[in-house]
Amino acid sequence: MNKSSCTRVSFDFTHTFLAPVYILVFVVGLLANGWGLKYLLHNCKKLKIINVFVFNLGLADVLYLLTLPPLMGSKLIFGEVFCKITRFCFNLNLYGSIGFLTCISVYRYLAIVHPMRVMGRITVLHSVGISVLVWLLTCSSAKRLETSLGCYDTTSKIYVEDYLKYSLGWTLTGFCIPFLIALGCYGHVIVVLCRTNTTDKVLKQRSLRLLFILILLYSICYISYHVLKNLNLWSRVLSKQRQCRKWFDAVYIAHQISRGLVCLNSALNPLVYLHGEENIPAQLRQLLLRARGTFRRLFLSISNSVPVAQTADEEIISLH
Repeated sequence: MNKSSCTRVSFDFTHTFLAPVYILVFVVGLLANGWGLKYLLHNCKKLKIINVFVFNLGLADVLYLLTLPPLMGSKLIFGEVFCKITRFCFNLNLYGSIGFLTCISVYRYLAIVHPMRVMGRITVLHSVGISVLVWLLTCSSAKRLETSLGCYDTTSKIYVEDYLKYSLGWTLTGFCIPFLIALGCYGHVIVVLCRTNTTDKVLKQRSLRLLFILILLYSICYISYHVLKNLNLWSRVLSKQRQCRKWFDAVYIAHQISRGLVCLNSALNPLVYLHGEENIPAQLRQLLLRARGTFRRLFLSISNSVPVAQTADEEIISLH
């Protein structure tokens, strides 16, 4: 079907869908990451190699979460400069999270599968150096993306063909390769643990949970975003060539939904904290119990302050 132009879904859908997602991610993500970072800083004297990666993962999340409140409205009121900062922080968080998750996966693989080669050779200083390298690479990439995007979610119509090629290349290097590395590491870990009868059952369960979290994060947040982003770019290329397809609108809507889902990584990444230290699950349960008690007391106080409803006779009298 060839037309001079293709009708697209109203852009109001983007604001209608994303605003509630941003609110949820901001509240949950800030509380979870704030608690996780506080715990790591409180126990910095017994800092472990993996906690360096976890700390940087949480830091990348917080930097992005702080840019969300102005986006919760229907319009961006802070101008193009803030918009570019937001795009930069988004890409920094996205690929920084993928980078640090990959570092965590590789370290756990080495510690479990090759413990004799790793013990004593990899230090906290090494993990700090690797973290700095990840930051430098992601900052450089995020800056290039922000420069090419400007204040667009992808790019302007003029450069859409070139940006599709660039997006596919960055999807391969910034997403697919790290994903395959992380998946391969955890897959090998599970195989080794299942073949070794002497391995602690707790270690097996923890590794299986980490593999599940990894697959969850990549499936919900990262895979859908990259696939639909490139499909949406392709639909724009075809539309520019005056080719319209029935699936254009569906891809556009799905891409906007994936933009909300990819933001969820800032709220889901703290799940990694549950496996950085053995004491964290117990402390998290205590925190949840305290929160439940606080909400219960608040609900009771509000209920007691509400005046008693009128009886049926009093309501009839008042109506007359």
